[in-house]
Amino acid sequence: MNKHQVKGKAKEFAGKAQEKFGKASGNEEQQAKGQFKQAKGEFQKGYGDMKEAVKDGAKH
Repeated sequence: MNKHQVKGKAKEFAGKAQEKFGKASGNEEQQAKGQFKQAKGEFQKGYGDMKEAVKDGAKH
């Protein structure tokens, strides 16, 4: 596991929490920010997954 995977997963988690808070409080802006943060986290985690796959492939 590399730093991009960890940071990406953390952003996803934070985004989900922010989205739920926005939903609960009726704040559409917070909901949208949470969804965007989740997407950024998913992208960063995917980048980390790709880097890890390349690293693992180079070992074999």
